[in-house]
Amino acid sequence: MALQTRPKLLRVGVIQDGRIVEEHHLLHDSVTIGEDARNTIVLPPSQERPPRFKVLESRGQQFHLIIDEHMQGRVHLGSSDVDFDALRTQGLATRRADDTFDLPLQESARGKVDLPEGTLFFHFIPAPPEGAKPALPPELKASPWRTVDRLFFGILLTMLALYVLSVAVIAAQPAPVEAEVELDQLEDRFVRAIIPPQPAKVEEPRKEPPSAEKKPDEAKAAPKKPASADPSPAPANSAERRQQVEAKVAGTGLLKLLGGRGPGGGDAIADVLGNSGSGANVADALKGATSGGALALGSGGGNGIANPQGDTGGKVAAIGATQTSGAGTVDTGRKQAVKAPQVVDAVPEVDSSEVNSKALARFIQGRKVTIQRCYENGLKRDPSLKGKVMVRFNLTPEGRASDVEVEESTLRSEEVISCIKTTIRGWTFPFKPSSEVSVSYPFIFSPGE
Repeated sequence: MALQTRPKLLRVGVIQDGRIVEEHHLLHDSVTIGEDARNTIVLPPSQERPPRFKVLESRGQQFHLIIDEHMQGRVHLGSSDVDFDALRTQGLATRRADDTFDLPLQESARGKVDLPEGTLFFHFIPAPPEGAKPALPPELKASPWRTVDRLFFGILLTMLALYVLSVAVIAAQPAPVEAEVELDQLEDRFVRAIIPPQPAKVEEPRKEPPSAEKKPDEAKAAPKKPASADPSPAPANSAERRQQVEAKVAGTGLLKLLGGRGPGGGDAIADVLGNSGSGANVADALKGATSGGALALGSGGGNGIANPQGDTGGKVAAIGATQTSGAGTVDTGRKQAVKAPQVVDAVPEVDSSEVNSKALARFIQGRKVTIQRCYENGLKRDPSLKGKVMVRFNLTPEGRASDVEVEESTLRSEEVISCIKTTIRGWTFPFKPSSEVSVSYPFIFSPGE
C-alpha cells in the first residue's frame, strides 16, 4: 500500500527594510496583490499594476506564477535561478491572451518578486501535523512591553506615585481638633434652631381700684392747665352759656373787624373800604341786600357801599355785572381747497432682457409713496411746483441702484431732486442681473386737481 503524503503549504510574505512585515500560509488559495481591500496582500496604489492582480494562482492542485511584462524578480527552478526577463524571452513561461506570463511551480520552487513597496517572497513548506496550531516566529510575536506606550506608561506611574505620596502625607498629619463653641458665641439663627423660643405669656390687664383719688405719679404726669387771668363762674343755665360764647366770638376774626371802631370814630370796615370820614354804619349799608343781589364797591370819596342791588349803568361796577356775553367770532383766515399731489405712473427704459420692464414698473409704482413725500415737501415751499424728472441709474447684480443721476428735469427744486436720488439709492430691487443694467424712469409731478 502506497503512503499518502500531505501536500505542502505555500508560504508567502512581504519583506520591508530587511524585516518580514506580513506572512501567509496557503494551501489552495490564490495570492492577489494591489490596493483593493479584498487582496491577500494590500499594497499602496500604483499606476503600473491594476487594483487587484493575481500573482500566484492556485489551479488544478498546483500553483502558477503570473507575471506581466514589467515585473522583475527571480525564481529557483530545479538547480538554477532564472530571472523574469529570461522567463519571458526564453519561452519558459507561457504567454497568455492578457499579455501576462504563466509559469507552473513545483514544490521545490522558490522565488521573489520585486515591488516598489518591498519584496514579495514565496516557497513551499511542509504542512504542520494535524491538530497542531501554527505559531508565529519569535520575532513576530507580540509582547505586552513591546506594544505598550512607554511615554503614557511612564506618566501613569509618576501620577500613581504622587498620589500615594500625597495620601501618606495627609494620613501622617494629626487630625485637627475643633474647639468647643459656647452657646453665647453662636449666631442667633443657630441658637433659635437649638433652643426654640418659648411662647410669650399674655398678661391680663390689671384692674384699677375704684378709688377716685389719683396716685402721686399720675398727678405729676397730668399737664397743668394755665390759670385764667379772669376766671368766669360756671354758667347756671343754657342762656348764660350762649351769651358767654357770643361774647368770646365777637372779639375774634372778621367779626371783631366788623364790630370794631376805626381811628376816626367810624366802623373799621368803612375805614378800610371807603372814606375814613364817613360815618355810615356797615350794618345799615348791608341792610336790604338780598340773596340775588350783588355787592358793589364804591370809589374813593363816596359811600363805601353803593347800589347794593348791583347794575351796569352807574359809575360803580357791580359784581353781578361781570358775566360772559357768549362766544364771539374768530377769524381763521381764508378757506382754500386742498389739492392732492400726483405722481404719474410711467414705463421704465431697460437696456437688458434680464430685467422685465413691466415688473420693474410695478416695483417702482409700489414705492411711489416715498417719491410722493419728496414732492409734498417741495409743495410746502412752492405750491405751484410741477414738472418731469428723468432719472437714470444702474441696477447692480446685488439688486441695488448705483450711479443715480438725473438726465432731464423741468422741476425747479433741487431739494426734491436730491430727495428722489437718495430714496432710489435705498431701494432693494428683486432683480439680480449678471451685470449692471442701465435703467431710465420718468417721474411726472403735478399739484393735483
